[in-house]
Amino acid sequence: MTYSNPDALVSTQWLADHLDAPDIRVIDASWYMPGQDKDARTLYHAQHIPGAVFFDIDDIAADDSAPLPHMMPDAIKFSARVRKLGLGDGVRIVVYAQTGMASAACRAWWMLRHFGHNDVAVLDGGLPKWIADGNPVTDAPTPPRERHFTVRANSFLIREYDQVLANITTRREQLVDARSSARFNASAPEPWGDPGHIPGAQNLPFETLIASDGTFKPADDLRAAFDTAGIDLGKPVVASCGSGVTACVLAMGAYLIGKKEVAVYDGSWAEWASRPDSPRATGTAPS
Repeated sequence: MTYSNPDALVSTQWLADHLDAPDIRVIDASWYMPGQDKDARTLYHAQHIPGAVFFDIDDIAADDSAPLPHMMPDAIKFSARVRKLGLGDGVRIVVYAQTGMASAACRAWWMLRHFGHNDVAVLDGGLPKWIADGNPVTDAPTPPRERHFTVRANSFLIREYDQVLANITTRREQLVDARSSARFNASAPEPWGDPGHIPGAQNLPFETLIASDGTFKPADDLRAAFDTAGIDLGKPVVASCGSGVTACVLAMGAYLIGKKEVAVYDGSWAEWASRPDSPRATGTAPS
């Protein structure tokens, strides 16, 4: 089975063929977990795809989100930041990450779609596959030309704390958690607070959707992964994770096989665990 919505991914060959097109913009949206001792911006300056600009999900975040990481900003701030990066109307945006795992690239893909820019795709396999396939990198700076960005916010793609809390009772939406099984069932340390998961959530570790070379798995494998996790893609789905990054991999995977509007719980476990009154569960997901 081929992807139902293949527009969300581009291959390294496609990008190499279109890199100099006037309507293509490339962004490095890399991000690393606290404790990894890596600075994505520094690594971007050392080497990046020619013409790429750096999309910092923490810098673009809402001003009042502290201590929560990279929360979705309002439309005014988002449009101001991406305009300065030369991103806006009339261009196709290609997002990549410095690692094969596309989590931060998928976060940028989701943010752009939330604010109405649907002509955006993720580079399948990211920078490692780009380099492995013999394509060039550079340390030359990319001076962006400011471009108008028209905001058309799509509220169907984002969920906030109160909505997720209410859903524990209503069960109108299926909640799927992208963290590892050990973090989900509280048998491993949780970097974003006390361990556990939101009651009623299912667990689908985001790595399950990614092949060994960092590309997304074929459509049949993606569908099987959601089925195994107990997720019916014919019904509403909300993705969550540690801080709202790897949840976007689940949203991307579902998009590829036909589910265009998977919402992401923006604050995810970082926000949930920060509130003492949040109900919590441990152990495996319910059958």
